[in-house]
Amino acid sequence: MKNKTLATVTLVVLAGCAAESARQDASTPSPQQVKAVLEASFMARGQAKLDRLTQDEVQLLCSQVRPDKPIAPEEAQRIVQSQQATLRYPAGSLMGDWKSGEKVAQQGTGKQYSDDPAHPSGANCYACHQLSPGEVSYGTIGPSLYRFGATHGYTAEMQKYVYGKVYNSEAFSACSTMPRFGHMGILTEQQIKDVVALLMDPKSPVNQ
Repeated sequence: MKNKTLATVTLVVLAGCAAESARQDASTPSPQQVKAVLEASFMARGQAKLDRLTQDEVQLLCSQVRPDKPIAPEEAQRIVQSQQATLRYPAGSLMGDWKSGEKVAQQGTGKQYSDDPAHPSGANCYACHQLSPGEVSYGTIGPSLYRFGATHGYTAEMQKYVYGKVYNSEAFSACSTMPRFGHMGILTEQQIKDVVALLMDPKSPVNQ
C-alpha cells in the first residue's frame, strides 16, 4: 500500500512539473512574436532606421539561445568560421594611440537616434569591463582587462587577436555579448587600433 501511495505521489509531482514546463514554454514568445512586437512599436528616428530590425544569420541564431537551450557545438563552430572570414586587418601597425583609445573606451554615444552621425561613435568599454584602475565605475558583464598586455604579453600575435576580437567578437566566441565593432561599422579602423593600444601599450594605464 505504501509503495502504491508513493508511486501515485510521484506521478502527481511529475505531472505538475510537466504542466509547469508547458506553461513556461507557452509563455516564452517565439522569435516571430518578438519581431512582430518590435516592428509594431519601433519608429524610425534620426539615424535609427527600420533596417535595425533586420537580423543577419548570426543574430537570428543567437537570438534563440537561452540558458535551457544553448547553441549546439556544430552551430557555434559554423558561426566562428563564417565570422573569421569577415575579419579585415589594416596594413602596417595594429597599434594606435592609447590616449585616444581611452577616450573611445569611455565614450558611449554614437548610434542612438539623438546622436549626430557625423561624429565618431564610442565603444563604451567600461560598461562591461574593468580597464584602467583610475576609472572608478565599470561593468562586470565581460572579464576584467586590467593589465591585459602585461598578463598576456606584448606580442604581434596578441595585437592581432585583440584587433580581431574588437573587430568581430563572433569570430572567436559564438553568440558573444560583445558588439561586432568593426564588422557592424560602429568603430573606424583607427579607433580599433587605438583600443588595441589601450590594451597592449606598456605605457597605457591599463598595464600599470
